[in-house]
Amino acid sequence: MQTAHISALEAKHATLDQRIAAESQRPVPDTIVLADLKKQKLRLKEEITSSH
Repeated sequence: MQTAHISALEAKHATLDQRIAAESQRPVPDTIVLADLKKQKLRLKEEITSSH
């Protein structure tokens, strides 16, 4: 069950990575949105790391 949880977190992490990339490609990226997405991604990475 722990593996399923980690897999779900990794999937969310990848989705955030895609959203960050998409936002960065916009002509005028929203820095507030980017900062929020990056914070979410960091929290997920920390949770994944602590789950191992």
